[in-house]
Amino acid sequence: MSPAIVLPRTRAVRKPFEIRRAEIVRKAASFFAQNGFDATTRDLAEWLGTTQPLMYRYFPSKNALIEEIYQTIFIQAWDGSWDELITDRSQPLKDRLVEFYDRYTNVIMQPEWMRLYLFAGLRGVEITALYVARVEERIIRPVLHEMAAAHGVAVTPENEAKLLELAWALQGGIFYYGVRKFVYGTAVYEEKRAMIESTVDVYVKAWPSTT
Repeated sequence: MSPAIVLPRTRAVRKPFEIRRAEIVRKAASFFAQNGFDATTRDLAEWLGTTQPLMYRYFPSKNALIEEIYQTIFIQAWDGSWDELITDRSQPLKDRLVEFYDRYTNVIMQPEWMRLYLFAGLRGVEITALYVARVEERIIRPVLHEMAAAHGVAVTPENEAKLLELAWALQGGIFYYGVRKFVYGTAVYEEKRAMIESTVDVYVKAWPSTT
């Protein structure tokens, strides 16, 4: 009788720490987008096919994991060229706004991004408050000041609040198109770029009568 053939044991290849950590962040973002931030780390570990103690090797707490999701999904996805586009006065302002919002919404108008943002806001997770502050700093105020410059208007304590709200109305109208489409799954009636062009046009035309 021929001796039995002994096959060499194969050892599972352990992924480098940073690669495994990034993988957990990506999968955890999908998990929270589906289940909300009330879901426990026990639920998350089970969904990831791992254990809580092993997960805590990569993130010491649920808050630490959520902070990394914020950095990865919201901050690292921010394109620095957007800031330059808004303030590039070599182009007509309306064209800049349309192009900016088209590029920006290509990133944020994804089911996972939008569901994470809304779940965070509903449950008081810091993600939404931090991002709103970022939007005001990097979009709302620059748009306001570019509009003011285009119309030769000084931004003063007397008119700033009104102009900020008008810029937020532009932002909110475009953003809610994504909520309707990607969160609620309801009908939208124009292709995204066409919607942006129409919304920006309304904003630009309304501006002279707001000051």
